[in-house]
Amino acid sequence: MFLSAIFAGLATGLVLGLFGSGGSIIALPAMMYLLHVEPKSAIAMSLGVVAVTATVSGLDNWRRGLVDVRVALVFGLFGVAATFAGARLGVLTPVVIQLGLFALVMYAAAWRMLKPVKLAAPAASGVVNAGGGTAAIGGCQAFFSPCMGHIALHGIGVGVLTGLVGVGGGFLIVPALVLLSGIPMKTAVGTSLVIVAAKSYAGFAGYMGGVPIDYAAMGGFTAVTVIGSLVGAHFSTRISQEMLKKAFAWFLVVVATYILFKSVI
Repeated sequence: MFLSAIFAGLATGLVLGLFGSGGSIIALPAMMYLLHVEPKSAIAMSLGVVAVTATVSGLDNWRRGLVDVRVALVFGLFGVAATFAGARLGVLTPVVIQLGLFALVMYAAAWRMLKPVKLAAPAASGVVNAGGGTAAIGGCQAFFSPCMGHIALHGIGVGVLTGLVGVGGGFLIVPALVLLSGIPMKTAVGTSLVIVAAKSYAGFAGYMGGVPIDYAAMGGFTAVTVIGSLVGAHFSTRISQEMLKKAFAWFLVVVATYILFKSVI
C-alpha cells in the first residue's frame, strides 16, 4: 500500500507537470482507495495536495516567462471566490452525488483528450503583430474588455466545479485560455497551473473545519507529488504529448468506471 501511494503521488505530479492539469483526477481516487481516506476528506486533501504542487510548478513556469499574469488575475480572482463557495456547498452535498459528478468529469476529460478540439484561434479574429504572430483576441489586452468578461465567467463556472468535486479544472482552463485570450499553448499551461493553485487553496479552505483532514498523510503525499511535478515539467517538451494524452485518457475511463461501480452504483 505504501509503495502504491508513492507511485500515485508521483503520477499525480507527473500529470500536473506534463499537462498543467489532471492532478486531482489521480489524487482523489488514490486517497480513497489506496490510503482509505473517507471521500469528503479525500476531496479536501486532494485539493491541498494539488494547491502546493501547482504552486511549485506555476512558479517554475513564471520564472521561465510562461505565465500571463493579467489573465491569471482575472480568471483566478473570480475562480477563487466561486471555488470557496463550491467547497462550502460540497460539505453539505451527499457523497454519492459528488463522486458521481467526479466520475462524469473524468469521462469528460478523457473525451477531450481522445478527441481534442482545435485550440488555434482563427487569424481573422486576431491582430497580426510585427513578429508575424496573432495577438490576443477581441482586445483582451485590457482588463475591461469583453473577452476578459468571458474569462471571468469561465472562472466562476470552473471554480464551483473545483470546490464541489475537488478537481482543479486544468483540462477546462487550458483550452479556454487559448480560445478566449489567444495566448500560446505553453503559456496557457503555465497560467493554468497558477490558477489551479489559487483555486485549490480556496477549495481546501472551504472544507477546513467541515471535514476531518489527516495533515500527516497529506504532507507525505504532497512531497512525493511535488517531485513528480518537477520531473514532469522537465520532460514536458521531450515526450510525445499526443501519445501521453491517449494513454492517460483511457486510464481515466477505467478509473471513472471503477468509481461509479465501487462508490456510486
